[in-house]
Amino acid sequence: MMKLPTVTGTALILGLLLVPLSGCDRGPAQRAGENVDDAVDRAGDSLERAGDRIQDAGRDARD
Repeated sequence: MMKLPTVTGTALILGLLLVPLSGCDRGPAQRAGENVDDAVDRAGDSLERAGDRIQDAGRDARD
């Protein structure tokens, strides 16, 4: 079993190593990910509009 100072020291070191990751600037990977998210959102919106038009056409054909 690890002693308390060893566990505390390990946790402190791991915490200090993770701090730079949480405050990183917007790099190329971040921007690329945001661009992909935007593209997927736009594609989803387009598909939703197309589905609405198909439903409207189906209702019009029934009438």
